[in-house]
Amino acid sequence: MIIAGVDEAGRGPWAGPVVAAAVILRGPVPEGLNDSKKLSARRREELFAALMASECVIGIGQASVAEIDSINILQATYLAMNRAVDALAHPPCHVLVDGNRLPKWRWPATAIVGGDALEPAISAASIIAKVTRDRIMAELDAAHAGYGWAANQGYGTPAHAAALNQLGPTPHHRTSFAPVRLVMAGGAQIISG
Repeated sequence: MIIAGVDEAGRGPWAGPVVAAAVILRGPVPEGLNDSKKLSARRREELFAALMASECVIGIGQASVAEIDSINILQATYLAMNRAVDALAHPPCHVLVDGNRLPKWRWPATAIVGGDALEPAISAASIIAKVTRDRIMAELDAAHAGYGWAANQGYGTPAHAAALNQLGPTPHHRTSFAPVRLVMAGGAQIISG
């Protein structure tokens, strides 16, 4: 039975897309897979490279800031997950999803709370999604200096809040998120941390 693990990265940030990955483990699997949040950035990069060079089948999907603002972050996360599974070269028989809720999709699936630390396929998806999104935010940081996205990945850190107050929002900010909306609605100052 072909089982895919699915996880996402980027539900909480004020800026950038939400990214999901789907992984079907095949062949020798890299050692040390775990919830991406429990790994150092360096270890995540090492495991990302090992997974991408392996026989594993990997699909990546994302939902844009415009989609997040249009349909809300939860539905955008589900959209990214659907796109990730659709991107797999081999359709799965079953999907394991980190969390307690499932997207509406055509695949039989099981939600597993803490699955990114319990199921190796979800751990792998967690790593792929996190590294992919971190790289996207580093690229956006290079194009939009001042917000610190290479370091904060778009999360609401004090430095990001200060930059948003001073510089205003970019096209990559999620206007449906309250802190961004406050700044756009008349220059209200936000405080984070």
